[in-house]
Parts: sequence; C-alpha cells; structure tokens
Amino acid sequence: MDSTDLQVLRNAVAWLDAGHRVTLVTVAETWGSAPRSPGAWALIRDDGALVGSVSGGCIEDDLVQRVRDGNLADRPVDVVTYGVTREEAARFGLPCGGTLRLVIENAPDADQMRQLLQRIGASRLTARHLDLASGRTTLADATSKDLLSWDGRQLTTIHGPPLRLLIIGAGQISGYLASMAQALDYAVTVCDPREEYRAAWQVANVPLVAEMPDDAVLALNADARTAIVALTHDPKLDDLALLEALKSPAFYVGALGSRANTLKRKQRLQEHFDLSQAELDRLHGPVGLRIGSRTPPEIAVAILAEMIAVRHGVPVQNVAHKTSEATLSAVGTSCSAA
Repeated sequence: MDSTDLQVLRNAVAWLDAGHRVTLVTVAETWGSAPRSPGAWALIRDDGALVGSVSGGCIEDDLVQRVRDGNLADRPVDVVTYGVTREEAARFGLPCGGTLRLVIENAPDADQMRQLLQRIGASRLTARHLDLASGRTTLADATSKDLLSWDGRQLTTIHGPPLRLLIIGAGQISGYLASMAQALDYAVTVCDPREEYRAAWQVANVPLVAEMPDDAVLALNADARTAIVALTHDPKLDDLALLEALKSPAFYVGALGSRANTLKRKQRLQEHFDLSQAELDRLHGPVGLRIGSRTPPEIAVAILAEMIAVRHGVPVQNVAHKTSEATLSAVGTSCSAA
C-alpha cells in the first residue's frame, strides 16, 4: 500500500469521525494506457475536498462535481466507467483511449476503516472484500500471493505494510539510495557492523543496525515486498547478507561490484555455501540497470530503477540490450570503484 492510499485511509477515518459524508472511489479495472493501476484509491468529502487519485487528475474534477450534486449517492455501491468512447477519453484526458472502471462506495464504515489502519500499522497484510449487491465489506488476513480481484460482483483489494528495503553498508551510495527509496514509499533499514561508517551516517528516519549482515537479513523476516541490496563491496560482509537473502522470498536481491567480481562472488557462494543455481540466478549484479551510472546518486537511481522493473515484472534485459558495450564497461568500473 503506497503512501497516497495510506493517506486516503487516514483521512477517511478522520473525516468520518468528524461527521462528514465521504465517498471512497477504487479503480477496479483498466484498459489501455490508464494513469493509475487497479486498487488505487481516491476519497471525496461532502464539501468536495479530495485526497488520493484514481486517474492522475484526469477525471477527479468530474467525480467531485458528481459528489457535490449528489449524483453518486443513490446506492451504497455503484460502478462508473470512464473512457468508453474515444470522445469521452479525450474529454477527460485519458491517454491513448484508456478506460477506467471505478467502484464507488458512498458510506464506508468508519470502524472498519480504523480496523484496516490498525492492521496495516501492525504489518498485517489484509484483504478487503466488498460485495456490490449488499455493500457489505469484510476484512481477512492475506498472503503475499493474494492479488486484487474483480468479477463485477465482488471487489477484493489487498492492503498492507509498505515495501521494505534493507541496505548492507552505510557508505555514500547507501545514503543516496536510502533517501530516494523513502520517496518511493520504502521503509528503509541500513545494516553496517563497521563503527567508522555508522558514525558518519546522516540520513534521517532510517534505522541503522550494527549486527552482522546475515543476522540482519534473518531478523528482517523478508517477504515478497522486501528488497535487499549489499553495498559494502567487502565480500566478508556482502556475502554473509547474500547467503540468507538469496534463500528468502525477497523480490529483489542485488550486490555492488563489476561483472568479473559478480562472477567470482557467485562461484564463492556456490562452492562454499551450497547455494543452488536457481538461488544464484536471483542475484542482480552488477546491481542496477545499465544506464551508464558513474556517480553515487546515479548508481542509486539505477538500483531503484531496476527494483521498480523487477517488482512490476518488466524484463530488465530489455534495457540492458539497448545499452552499448562501452557503457556496460563504464558501469562495471563505476560499481567496482565505488
């Protein structure tokens, strides 16, 4: 659940507790180049105040006007579709003829909204089931394999704790990576047992732990919403983290180093730690998309770009194949020297 939708949930509780009538809008289905993905939320107060987004601003004004006019209050739950025709898509600014199907809840339950907020705060992944015929909603525990589902009769959305990122090493690249990852709604933790690096750490709101990297990975209890990146460039530390990370369900595991050093690392892990080939194949190294990154902030951008691609199922080879061999060499040199 990203920070925008979490803001919607918090405002829903506050506005309902204050006695306002609110309308909760959820993207149930999209076609074409829709601005936001299924599951995105927007909340509209009875006076037209708006939090969140279901279209990146294309149709929110129309939704607000409908709420003010009372045109969405006839039933507890309704379904509205935008962009059915090319003319309507153009009118609302939907790109490339995109279409959105929205589920409108006119009276979400304040107690249940509060309960959902509490479950998320307790790091409990939660499925919210909405029956369109009755307007009844229920909450249930979910797993990392559960996804949003919509069949026209029931909408199930998945809500849970934020994405997590564990960074091994408190060096310069780590500082940029931690700051940028926070902007992308990651809960970031940095691990570095080296006192001299911990003393220089200055990124706010990022816990810094001093335990050994393998212990830090185990303590994290990684799941499918977790990324682990080793950036010390010290095999004694990075390999310990990778030993546990590659066995975990983490969706992304990366390590700093040139292509030659990455090959040596995989050989070490296989020979001395008995990792399988499938586990070794999960390692992203040299870490980050091959975009010619040279400076620490550029390398941090490349790492986050690759994490985004992997999380959304975009083959990272598509980018790498468009990059010249000269650029790949430069990236390897940069990572090796960082």
